[in-house]
Amino acid sequence: MRFSRLRLNGFKSFVDPTDLVIHDGLTGVVGPNGCGKSNLLEALRWVMGENRPSAMRGGGMEDVIFAGASSRGARNFAEVALQIDNTERLAPSGFNDSDGLEIVRRITRDAGSAYKVNSKDVRARDVQMLFADASTGAHSPALVRQGQISELINAKPKNRRRILEEAAGISGLYQRRHEAELKLNGAEQNLTRVDDVIEQLASQLATLARQARQAARYRTIGEELRRAEGMLLYRRWREADLARTTAEEAHREKVAGAAQAEKASRESAKARQGKEDALPPLREEEAIAGAILQRLTVQRDALSDQEDQAIARIETLKARIEQLVRDMEREAGLNRDAGETIGRLEWEQSQIAKASEGHEDKLAAAVDAAHEAAQILQEREAQLSELTEDVARLAARHQSSQRLVTDNRATAEKSEAAAAQAKQAAEAAAAALAKANTEFEAAEGAQTQAQAAAEAAEEALAAADDARAEAQGRESAARAARSEAEGEAGALRAEVSALARLVEREASNGQQILDRVRVDRGYEAALGAALADDLRAPEVGEDDATGWQALPDYPAPQPLPVGVEPLSAHVDVPDVLVRRISQIGLVEDYDEGVRLQDQLAPGQRLVSTEGDLWRWDGYRAGAEDAPTAAALRLQQLNRLVELKRDLEEAEARASGAKSAHEALTAALAEATRADAAAREARRDADRRLAEAGRALSRAEADRSIASSKLESAQLAVARHEEEAGSARMALREAENAQSSLPDLDAARGDV
Repeated sequence: MRFSRLRLNGFKSFVDPTDLVIHDGLTGVVGPNGCGKSNLLEALRWVMGENRPSAMRGGGMEDVIFAGASSRGARNFAEVALQIDNTERLAPSGFNDSDGLEIVRRITRDAGSAYKVNSKDVRARDVQMLFADASTGAHSPALVRQGQISELINAKPKNRRRILEEAAGISGLYQRRHEAELKLNGAEQNLTRVDDVIEQLASQLATLARQARQAARYRTIGEELRRAEGMLLYRRWREADLARTTAEEAHREKVAGAAQAEKASRESAKARQGKEDALPPLREEEAIAGAILQRLTVQRDALSDQEDQAIARIETLKARIEQLVRDMEREAGLNRDAGETIGRLEWEQSQIAKASEGHEDKLAAAVDAAHEAAQILQEREAQLSELTEDVARLAARHQSSQRLVTDNRATAEKSEAAAAQAKQAAEAAAAALAKANTEFEAAEGAQTQAQAAAEAAEEALAAADDARAEAQGRESAARAARSEAEGEAGALRAEVSALARLVEREASNGQQILDRVRVDRGYEAALGAALADDLRAPEVGEDDATGWQALPDYPAPQPLPVGVEPLSAHVDVPDVLVRRISQIGLVEDYDEGVRLQDQLAPGQRLVSTEGDLWRWDGYRAGAEDAPTAAALRLQQLNRLVELKRDLEEAEARASGAKSAHEALTAALAEATRADAAAREARRDADRRLAEAGRALSRAEADRSIASSKLESAQLAVARHEEEAGSARMALREAENAQSSLPDLDAARGDV
């Protein structure tokens, strides 16, 4: 094997793609420490399949990837390609199609290594075997690394043997031998497991055989149970018939008693009619007496009411008399008090008259003098008050006029400034209102769109919910139908398997004639009673000792008794049984068999579907005996055919139910995804509707605020302009009034 080229890319210190051309005669690489000699050797070993990180001088296999430096970033992969000259076609057969081989190993972080040979993906084992067949490889002593010479000198015999095997070119054979040993060990383990499985299946087979015997016993007991149930039903019918007879006799007695009672009832009706004829005059007298009694009762009640009214009126008059007496006493006391008061007032009047004698003249003179002095004082005070009031009024008017002029001037200036500010505020409010109107219209449109989207999403969600609910209901029904069909098919399959194994085990390799007989369902007991254990015998030739031998038909077969149906109409037998089966008749019931037994010709037999047997020689066997093994075998065969047919139908139903369930499951998944998408769309529409509502509320609030500000600003402009006009007019009036006032200093001098 001749290496021709080694290409490294991202392997350890070889961050950039580097090619090492290996010409003839190149046996080693020399250079200073740290130049990458060991990296080249490790690249060769790595591309040959080395999997030990310690052999690569690292803690993990990903350490061979360039880890980065201060001036270069780390790489995510490393790749080494080795080209081999194969012009002599010495490579293994799987790689010997071209003149050269290119073996590439690439490792990616967190992804592991991958091998390629001539751009074809291969396993690491294939690469290792390729080099092992050429007596080289990752562990070949031909690749000399640091310290390997001393290792070879101190190597153990086992390691030296490996060197010799490699030099002899048989290391690949030892690799294959090791793999063959591993495969043989695995095959032995598999055989051990197969033996365990066979033992387990054998135990299961024994269990199933026991269950089959139990099933046969169950069928036998079931037949006996049905017979016992029939006897019980017959006994109950007899008891019911006796009860019916007793009930009929009791019914006849009750009918006779009812006739007598009806006769007595007619006699009682006649007596009742006579009594009813005598009843009307008595009822008329009773009505007259009742009317008289009613009238007397009414009169009594009226008199009682009149008596109560008279008693009440007497009580009322007595109370009024007592009240009048009390009023008379109170009036007499008042008259006495009034007389005493009049006398006291007359005495006081006389005392006042005595005290007022001569007082009037003195009082008149004093009053005249006081009037004169008061008149003079009043005139002086009036003159002074008028002058003082005039001066004060004039000063007040001067002050008021000055203050009014000042206030009106300040008010006019303030109103004009406020009017200018109000105009600016009104203009800003108008602009804000226009912007708010625009935003409101946009928000209103967005809300309308969001509302429409929400309604559409709601409709889609309702439709998706309905579809998912319908799909879920159909999927549940299909799942139940599939489970039921698969359960039925599984039960039938288990029964078919068990019965088939039972039939196959008893078949005895197909040598008995029973395995070639086919009988209609319901006639197994008849055929089993007719042939019994003879069906167990095989078909034989002329030299065999025991079995059925083929004979020609009877030249003149003897007929069965009149009215007897041949059993051959319900069975299908081989040719060797035709002579035997043609002399067997089928009767309907036990009595008919007993009646026709003496009419049988030699060799003929009669059987019933229940398993009764009558032979020409006088022997008979009842169906109460246990069924023959042949009858049970025939029943098992027929049952197996029916079960297989039922199994095919059940499997077809299960397959259809499975397909329908899978389709409905896919539809349910699709409906679920549609429902989830509709819910997501509904949530998105609700979110956009809520955002549009909030935006509309904000826009409406902004518009309302801007409108209020504009209205307030307009009112403020009008108010301030009106106040400014009023202030200017009042200022002019105040200035005119101030110029027309008299001189204040002159008026003070007059005072």
